Amino acid sequence: MGQKTPLYQQHLDAGARMVEFSGWDMPIQYQSVIEEHQAVRQHAGVFDVSHMTVIDVQGPASTEFLRYLLANDVARLDETGRALYSAMLNTDGGVIDDLIVYRMSTGYRLVVNCATREKDLAWIRQQAGDFDPKDTTINERPELAILAIHGPDAIQLVCSCLPSDVAAAVAKLGNFRGLESGTRFIARTGYTGEKGLEIILPGDEAPALWQQLLALGIKPVGLGARDTLRLEAGMNLYGHEMDESISPLAANMEQTIAWEPQSRDFIGRQAISRHRQEQLAGKMPILTGLVLETRGVLREGMTIHCHTAQGPTQGIITSGTFSPTLKHSIALARIPADAQDCQVDLRGKLTPVRRVTPNFVRFGKKVFE
Repeated sequence: MGQKTPLYQQHLDAGARMVEFSGWDMPIQYQSVIEEHQAVRQHAGVFDVSHMTVIDVQGPASTEFLRYLLANDVARLDETGRALYSAMLNTDGGVIDDLIVYRMSTGYRLVVNCATREKDLAWIRQQAGDFDPKDTTINERPELAILAIHGPDAIQLVCSCLPSDVAAAVAKLGNFRGLESGTRFIARTGYTGEKGLEIILPGDEAPALWQQLLALGIKPVGLGARDTLRLEAGMNLYGHEMDESISPLAANMEQTIAWEPQSRDFIGRQAISRHRQEQLAGKMPILTGLVLETRGVLREGMTIHCHTAQGPTQGIITSGTFSPTLKHSIALARIPADAQDCQVDLRGKLTPVRRVTPNFVRFGKKVFE
């Protein structure tokens, strides 16, 4: 038996099929992965993501510390409620984790992956060792739950069950913006390629909110559809598209790096500066999107056969699935920067796959040519 979120009983009541996921008992699906996927693309779905790790960083030196810890620059968070996506790198420039950091009225809030919880906390606390504990405090918040509500009707529906003044403020939130409302933090962030909200709240308040959302016709969605949705949106998954051996420049994560000001030193900067030179010279592999419009399904671990100026070479699929929205298979794959004529072995036959920008669906619509 794994750890249970505050919504464990609600999942059972909704007919969820539970699986072990990184030490947690989580719903993989309720009735149908495809139906749950389409509910998010066409209406609204709610995910329990309370297995994610919430870490509050506070104190007079918290900004200085996070500017050193993270590749992105929290100095850009110039007002309460703003958020940014960042890589947290090791000294070799590999990705320890990817995360969201929010500016709070009392400091900063990080939301990191549950699979990397222990190593993340150990790394953060190790790096904080050079700062006075009175000036930087690091507090994990296991008593908090997180609900993600996404889909074209999600924001309107959530607002219908909020106090009118809060609803008006939430309706006006821009992307990567959030607000504090009593015990809750409500933000325009997510992992599906649809508009929506993530609500961080005390765990003992989560079941009542869950039931409110289901009563509004919002469909519960499990990890199965969460994965197909994020892949359609071209979003990375830790342990697949990146890990400690992968440079963010080989994982479409350059937006997580703030190169300016040059005077800011952050962990891994020297290493990824070298990676950047390799990238400019065409020696850094790339993460690309692949489309298979014939029959078959692209799967993680499949070898990609392609050609470069130096001759035949190979890449690998990092994530692949059948796209419920597009009705054919899609994948993310790491290949040499100058790779051409990509093919995949399907049932013993080399089958051409088309390279596209790794962003397949946004707001329910195909976005590649």
